Amino acid sequence: MKGPAIFLAQFVGDSPPFNTLDGLAGWAAGHGYAGVQIPTKDAAIFDLKKAADSQAYCDDIRALLDKHGLVVTELSTHLQGQLVAVHPAYDLMFDAFSPPEVRGRPEARQAWAVEQLKLAAKASRHLGLNAHATFSGALGWPYMYPWPQRPNGLVEEAFTELARRWTPILEAFEDAGVDLAYEIHPGEDLHDGVTFERFLEAVDNHPRASILYDPSHFVLQALDYLAFIDIYHDRIRAFHVKDAEFNPTGRSGVYGGYQGWVERPGRFRSPGDGQVDFASIFSKLAQYNYEGWAVVEWECALKDPEQGASEGAPFILSHMIKRSERMFDDFAASQSDKSTNRKLLGLKP
Repeated sequence: MKGPAIFLAQFVGDSPPFNTLDGLAGWAAGHGYAGVQIPTKDAAIFDLKKAADSQAYCDDIRALLDKHGLVVTELSTHLQGQLVAVHPAYDLMFDAFSPPEVRGRPEARQAWAVEQLKLAAKASRHLGLNAHATFSGALGWPYMYPWPQRPNGLVEEAFTELARRWTPILEAFEDAGVDLAYEIHPGEDLHDGVTFERFLEAVDNHPRASILYDPSHFVLQALDYLAFIDIYHDRIRAFHVKDAEFNPTGRSGVYGGYQGWVERPGRFRSPGDGQVDFASIFSKLAQYNYEGWAVVEWECALKDPEQGASEGAPFILSHMIKRSERMFDDFAASQSDKSTNRKLLGLKP
């Protein structure tokens, strides 16, 4: 495992140092981070098209980060990935994620999003990256709760269409030699293990269809986030270190009652402030030889972002595990051969 790193999306702003990649890199390095996960929606921070078209541009990006002692962990197309599949109920809200020229035109917006993902595959290759972070988008999410009763075949049709839209993108990532890591996240059709399996089956178990593991979203679903690693570890290619807590009451539970983040029973917290058992998560990932980055995604309903960022790097460092090259009891090991082993079993040599 590599780390610590931080996802820059929540910190991009209009004022220095948060309005340029150079400024953000200096700020992240000052907080002790070794890597940054870079959002690709704002060309002022990272020009995705240039990165896809120009190896020289990507070399310049790497040199800029190296100046601060940083590397790129992954690129992110969360916002663009969301637009690959949008149910009409969300058209107006998600239009804000797209450029003005395609707003109000769902088919044009989708085509733009697909092209953005394909550009991200090329840019990731130019940067020498192994994984890319994104969202799946959602066609079936409005029907997540089974009332009114869903017609037979509705969910299957949603995943068939989702797979149709994503397969060419997955092929672009295959060509680039980069894994496409979907953040398993409410609001996406890929929001738990079962839905990831549905998608995986629909894309014929595509080798590039992978997972960005973020336990905070599983706490809010009351899902066993440690067992999730046992089941899907061979597909986990990225990791967001984000905490959460779920404190149901007699008035509100998983669905939150349309309340704001501070008031709802399930809310995101800075790493170490919530209920996620990170010691067990880091142990599980070490057990399965996870080789990607541990990346802080700061989203907290209470804590100031600067404080959260400053605490994130030491939090990751305190949890990272270097796999031992020998067993702790090797000092007591005895020499053995077949004859000795048979004697120990009471068998004739």
